Amino acid sequence: METARVDEVAEGDELAAAERLAQAAELADAGRAGLAGAAAAAVAAVDQPDITPDLGVGAFFDVDNTLMRGASIYYFARGLAARKMFGARDMAKMVAGQVLFRVRGAENAGHIDAAKQAALAFVAGQKVSDITALGEEIYDDTMAHRIWEESRELTQSHLEAGQRVWLVTATPVELAEILARRLGLTGALGTVAETENGVYTGFLVGGLLHGVAKAAAVQALAEREGLDLASCSAYSDSSNDLPMLELVGYPNAVNPDTQLRAIARERDWPIHDFRKGRQTTMTVLPLAAGAVGVLVGGLAAGIVVRRHRMAG
Repeated sequence: METARVDEVAEGDELAAAERLAQAAELADAGRAGLAGAAAAAVAAVDQPDITPDLGVGAFFDVDNTLMRGASIYYFARGLAARKMFGARDMAKMVAGQVLFRVRGAENAGHIDAAKQAALAFVAGQKVSDITALGEEIYDDTMAHRIWEESRELTQSHLEAGQRVWLVTATPVELAEILARRLGLTGALGTVAETENGVYTGFLVGGLLHGVAKAAAVQALAEREGLDLASCSAYSDSSNDLPMLELVGYPNAVNPDTQLRAIARERDWPIHDFRKGRQTTMTVLPLAAGAVGVLVGGLAAGIVVRRHRMAG
């Protein structure tokens, strides 16, 4: 009996020793795995090239039909209308004003003046904070999928070169800043709406950021940020943006209108066309889709109301 008890103790010691050896082996394996992981991470970190900022060089991108398909102000207004921020008649006025401005604004100062108030009048009386918050939602709902991937890649190429990238657009600056932030860009220049105590008055500060106003904004930003415009790039789809394009050393035409395409070819500017099969939409508003429906719907509603009143 005593011998059996001694054998059991010896067997137990052997099992305990085996377990200790197994645990030691596991710890060794874990240590080797941790060392391998640390080594791999170190190599990856070393191989990752650092981006050296080039603070004297930047790139400026128009938005409508350059960075995204269609007109950002239209989608913004449509999103606000869907959230009952204003009615169909206001939407129709805004669309009509924008069409007039885009089609004939460059030729007639009166048309520009008429379009100025239509651009942001529909937010008059609204809180800036409310409109900005809704802008985030509207971007997700109606704008994000309209960004041209190829244009986004162009912005990224400048960022990866250490350059700063700004949007320059006639769309409201609050919306432009949302677009810039969501796309990881440096910032945005946009139309500034007048506010009082955090509420939109329905008027603009100085007018739409369009044509020579864009060039003036870029010039002012360059002076503030110490940019060498001769080393900067600019991208646009419209001949209306020639003042901005001519301001920089590297102008680019993106999905250009007929006039800008001709100028780009004549001056040997790079031309980027991301439209499928060159099926060009209007350079401003997607009238063939929603806008025409809004205009026609508004007119039809007015006719029905007048007929109803006459019948009464």
